[in-house]
Amino acid sequence: MRVYLPCTLPALATAVKLGELGPAPLTGYAVTPALTEWYASGDTEELEYVALTEAARASLRMLAADRADGVQAPARRVVIAAEVPESAARAGADLEERARVRLAQAVPLTKVAAVHIDDVEATADVEAALAALPAADEGDDDARFTVDGAEAHELMWYATQEIPDLLRS
Repeated sequence: MRVYLPCTLPALATAVKLGELGPAPLTGYAVTPALTEWYASGDTEELEYVALTEAARASLRMLAADRADGVQAPARRVVIAAEVPESAARAGADLEERARVRLAQAVPLTKVAAVHIDDVEATADVEAALAALPAADEGDDDARFTVDGAEAHELMWYATQEIPDLLRS
């Protein structure tokens, strides 16, 4: 099962040092039965894109949390695509996040299929989204529009052997 795990560049660097994404439990996003039922007209590729988009939203929140904790994190959303056994992912019952799954174990880097990350050109919009996130959570429509502006940027795809280059950029 392909699972999309929200991340940040500092968290990716830590995962590389440890050889795994963790610690467990991990929240990820995948093509779940609830997502398939909700998006009945979508094919597998469209459903995976929905899961990737949900993970990118979660990455933005992880980035905000890192910064609140004083971590120097570049304003780039990161999503790690990994292959895990279906039995390792437990789907939630949250109708708002139909793609959300919980992983009870850390994910070895050997299971990572690819890394998706914002292009450097998205940095200004991601910075703006980070600044607007608290107001968006309070229901401010203009702030929500700003947060959605980050989503207008497609995440770039990188092979696992390119991870060291991503960490140097």
